[in-house]
Amino acid sequence: MWIGDEPTPRAVEAIDTLREAGKPVVYATNDPRSATEDYVARLWGIGVRASLGDVVTVGGALQHLLAETRSGRTAFVVGTEALRRHVTDAGLRVLNGTDLASRAEVVVVGGTEDLVYDDLRYAALAVRRGADFLATARDPTYPQPDGLWPGTGALLAAVEVASDRKAQIVGKPEPQLMLTALDRFEGDEGRTLVVGDRVDTDLAAAAAAELDAALVLSGGTERQALNGFEPEPVAVKETLADLILG
Repeated sequence: MWIGDEPTPRAVEAIDTLREAGKPVVYATNDPRSATEDYVARLWGIGVRASLGDVVTVGGALQHLLAETRSGRTAFVVGTEALRRHVTDAGLRVLNGTDLASRAEVVVVGGTEDLVYDDLRYAALAVRRGADFLATARDPTYPQPDGLWPGTGALLAAVEVASDRKAQIVGKPEPQLMLTALDRFEGDEGRTLVVGDRVDTDLAAAAAAELDAALVLSGGTERQALNGFEPEPVAVKETLADLILG
């Protein structure tokens, strides 16, 4: 939908066209840096009418998982205040900023632009001591106006190397975000199309959820990334508008 704070070309027109045709739209994101209401505000800011029910975030999916499986435990979070709030709202006690940070029972890693070395140090120490290890995604980058910025996967790689353990991934390419988005379409009949700008996350998650997918190249992915990927997307276009409006 956007790169940085700017919508991709004619993206708003494309969404309006879908709405006018009676086709429901849900926005699913692997980006854990903001809360659901922040994404709704960003959509309104670029001219897209959206409600909380239209947005599915990896932070919300993480909160749901933690509330069901790890409520009452302690946690250390590499990520933004919004991600820490999701962990707290799931019923965990966040130990960031305390002397017990390296002894947390759960470590959560998500993207952030405010990383300091101690974040990686405490996370790696806690994981080596046996903490449950979760991450929102492995996306290596975020598309921004000046190029690709380090994403969750870049930070996660540091913790995984330092702790010699692999994290459980909550977001794409796991299917849960797609399945949650499908739940928002309850009562609507017809086929669902997943539109994404990454092969290794968006298209892989669609495949895991057994959904059709289309690839747009506005996020920095090149066509060569599809080499050998199965199932092939139903379409490959430069932008969302090219896909919807032609």
